Amino acid sequence: MQFPLSFWDISLWLAVTSMILLVASELTSPRYGSACPLINKKALKNVAIFTAIVFLITILIRIYGIILTT
Repeated sequence: MQFPLSFWDISLWLAVTSMILLVASELTSPRYGSACPLINKKALKNVAIFTAIVFLITILIRIYGIILTT
């Protein structure tokens, strides 16, 4: 059975998700007015940073693969 998503699809999904989470964490900051108290801003920012780091790791893996094939 083949996995329906390729490595490139997962990398793109991580990039989009991390950008959305980073924007959402900035929009919930106190600088932009009152934020909803139900959203834990610190956890949201930590998850955004984690997905950005995982995205960068996927980019490094892709670069490593390109270097090995040349």
